[in-house]
Order: sequence, then structure tokens, then C-alpha cells
Amino acid sequence: MPDSPSFFACPAPSASEIGRAAKSVDVTMPKDACLKAQTVIRNWPGYAPSPLRRLEKLEQQTQVAGVYYQDESRRFGLKSFKGLGGAYAVLVCVQRYLQKKLGGPEASLSDLLAGKFRDELLDYTVCTATDGNHGRSVAWGAKLFGCRSVIYIHEHVSIGRQEAMEALGATVIRVKGNYDDSVRQAKTDAGRHGWQVISDTSWPGYADVPALVLQGYTLMVEEALGNMPKPPTHVFIQGGVGALAASVAGWLWHRYGKDMAKVVLCEPTRAACLKASFEAGKITAVHGALDTMMAGLACGEVSEQAWAMLNGLTSACMALPDSAAIDAMRGLAAAEYSAQPIIGGESAVAGLAGFYIAAANNGWRQALGLDDTSEVLLFGTEGDTDPELYQHIVGKSAEHILAGAA
Repeated sequence: MPDSPSFFACPAPSASEIGRAAKSVDVTMPKDACLKAQTVIRNWPGYAPSPLRRLEKLEQQTQVAGVYYQDESRRFGLKSFKGLGGAYAVLVCVQRYLQKKLGGPEASLSDLLAGKFRDELLDYTVCTATDGNHGRSVAWGAKLFGCRSVIYIHEHVSIGRQEAMEALGATVIRVKGNYDDSVRQAKTDAGRHGWQVISDTSWPGYADVPALVLQGYTLMVEEALGNMPKPPTHVFIQGGVGALAASVAGWLWHRYGKDMAKVVLCEPTRAACLKASFEAGKITAVHGALDTMMAGLACGEVSEQAWAMLNGLTSACMALPDSAAIDAMRGLAAAEYSAQPIIGGESAVAGLAGFYIAAANNGWRQALGLDDTSEVLLFGTEGDTDPELYQHIVGKSAEHILAGAA
């Protein structure tokens, strides 16, 4: 029997719960630290703001005032927003390592890009576990700033994603099990070899580096908010371990405080660890193969750091079948939602799919306060990061789709 969408409206948080979440935002994502990350990344080679697409046809279909889609399908040539977070954490960790090793001032971005410290970084390795995009960002950051990278993937990650990381110079190690198993193996091996873990998932004793990742992500949010004619009233955002959602919610809090948009978390039905946690009122893992086409969201364990921010700033959670993501990918490609086709990968469209389904359900629509004055923000977090899989799902390659629209 196919999975069905499900919805959970979070109880209205108390003032103390909002206060705890806000304090966690200030600890993990201090506004000054986020602004610093945004400034640094804007100075990287190849930086360009990602476009905010208006989905005019979807506005009419869902009877809301505005629907906006932050299109991350071309970010740094990596085709994913992840380039903002993992690579930024690599940069900061490299700078800290060099300062400890050599003393003196912090290594400048220009010197690192010029390869001035290549010899000093020969014995420095960063590693991570990934479903694809985060590992690609870490590998790219390691290549850009001059160190070595080792990336762990689980048995269900596609060969195409593995090859994309290897093309950036990473050593890729495939382990049995699911994403959470690859996280554990990366932690174990990093401890054995003295490698620096670059993860967006936190655990006891490991929170500083994931915070850097989240701070890097805020640039995407700021770009989107800066291009919207009005502040958003609703944000539908992908789940996973919760890091992206926490970064989005945290930056919304910095920008708007208690007037921030309602945040709706959207996950695959077979990996809905955030929804399970909100329903239980505490972090709750989901187990099993986590077999979803939305590979970047196939996570069974919530990041503690993300939970501390989201628990108090989240309005609702949705769990969605793979079929909803497929429909959203095809709808974007066929220009069913906008004037021009848009390339959205399988992990990019959970927020879009969630909004579409919620807007069509009278009960869910009412619970969220969606009406003809709503301004909805969505984040298309990846393009065709696995071109072969994208073509298999949509029926055409991204190049063919975009060429037809030219």
C-alpha cells in the first residue's frame, strides 16, 4: 500500500519555549557570526546570488498571494545549496589548524586560494558522512582551500553521486547500512586517524563545526528574503536531520523575531524523524532502511543542535510519499507552476510538494492559516545532482529541458 501524506500541527509554543529556542539560535547562529559567513562566502570565486523564482501559476492553483522558490540548482557549479555550509566549515577549520600549527595571524582567504599553505596542509584531512550533496561541498571546499578529504557514503547512495565527489579529489568510502550508519563510521575513523569531521549533524561534545555549517546556509536565506517584495508568512522547508530547517528558522528569527513566518517541516514518510520527534515532544529516532527517493532527506536521527532551535520555532510537520516529490519535479520541469521550467532535484522539492498538498487540504490549510494574503517561500535546494536519476524520473535531461525553454 503506498504511503500517504500526513500532517502534525505543533502545539502553540509558550513564551518560555520560544525563549529557549531563541537562546539556542543566539548560541549556535549568533547574528554577527552569520553575517561574517555571508560576507566571506560572497568573496569566493564563482559566487553569484541564486535567483528567486516566482511561481505565478502555483499561486493561482493554491489561491495565495505569492509563492517564491529560491533556485539553488546552479550554486557554485555544485548544483546545491550545500556548497554554502560544508565548504565554509572547511575554510574555518583549515584556518584554525594553520593558526595553531604556525602561530601568527589567521591565514587569509586569498592566500589559501592561491595555494600558499599547500605543504602545511598535506597532513590535514577533513571527513564527513553524506547522502551526496554535503559530501560534495566538503570535497569541493577541501580542494579549494588545499587539504585532503575522505567522504563516507552508505550502500544506497548512487554511483553518480560517488563519482561527483571523487572528481573533486575526495577518497570515497562506502559502508553497509543507512545514512546514520555512515555517520557513525565516519566518527569512528576520524577519531582513529585524527581527521576533522565536518558535519551538519551535532552530537554531545560536537557542536562548533555544525554551527559553522548552519551559519553558511544563512546566505541562501538572506538572498531569498532580500528579493521578496514582502516578508514571507509561511516557509515550507525540507527536513532531514533538521540542520537546513534550523538555519532557515534561525535566520528568520534574527530578521523578524516573533513576527517571523510559520515554518513547516517537510520529510519523506519513511524518514520522518522530525515529525516523530514533534509528535513525541522529544527527539525520537526512526529506524530501518529509510528507503526514499529523496536521498538527501533519508535521515533517521535529528541533530540535537537543530532540535533546540526548531522546538519552539516550528508550526507544523508533514510527511510525504516519494510520489509527491516526483509530481513536484515533473511539474517544475513542465512549467506547470511558473512561466519557465525549473530544474529541481528529488531532495529539493519536499517543501514545494508539502505546500501543494497542504493548500489542497481544507483542514491543513486552515490549521496553517493559508489564505489569499499568504506569501509563501520555498527553497529548491538542489538541481540535477544525479543527472541520470533526474532524467529517469522526469523523462528528460536538465539540459534538454532548459534548451527547450531558451
